Amino acid sequence: MFKDDRFTEKQTSWWPIYVALRDAIVSHRLAPGTKLPEDELASIYDVSRTVIRSALQALTHDRLAQLQPNRGTFISSPTKQEAREVFEARLLIEPKIAAIAAGVAKKSDIAKLRKHMQAEHEAVASGGTSDAIAASAQFHIEIAEIANHTVLTNFVRELVSSSSLVVALYWKKRETTCESHAHAALVEAIAEGNAVQSAELMKSHLEDVLSGLDGGLAATKQEGLADILRSS
Repeated sequence: MFKDDRFTEKQTSWWPIYVALRDAIVSHRLAPGTKLPEDELASIYDVSRTVIRSALQALTHDRLAQLQPNRGTFISSPTKQEAREVFEARLLIEPKIAAIAAGVAKKSDIAKLRKHMQAEHEAVASGGTSDAIAASAQFHIEIAEIANHTVLTNFVRELVSSSSLVVALYWKKRETTCESHAHAALVEAIAEGNAVQSAELMKSHLEDVLSGLDGGLAATKQEGLADILRSS
């Protein structure tokens, strides 16, 4: 569901588990604050606790999880200040990335973005909230990949993942995904090679998302780990 090109095809044994857990977090199937017990995850994925521990360490490195001494590993629950800082960082980085992308995007890149938007629309229309959230996050990563700036792309990847936790906790609007018209306008600006407009649209888009944050915590009713992860 959630693409990551930082690693080669030759993956270690923990990688598929890390990806599955990360996707479940990004798509809000696993809520912030959820405990990730090593023994239960080892049973779900039929691997050793050593493999699970490596996957959890990778999630912790990406700030999607936190290790609490003598308690275990939990999905991160960013504070309101941390939530605002995540989007402030995105506001500094992503307009620049959009401008770079507008200057280098090929027809194939634009076609890929438009195809991705169609997948977003289909996910929303089908009521697939988890898929829509993950697709919306991936859209921003794909723009960074078009810009072809490795360091900034990795920053965006980390910030987008953190944003998924922010949305799960602090989103006060009914919609939980990026507005489709904002993405459409951004793609057209990039397609036209308009760097200034692309940067402005990305900035206003992220400011709109930031304005949707609320100080209250969202009440979340959740299934057990096994039911969530085995259904993915």
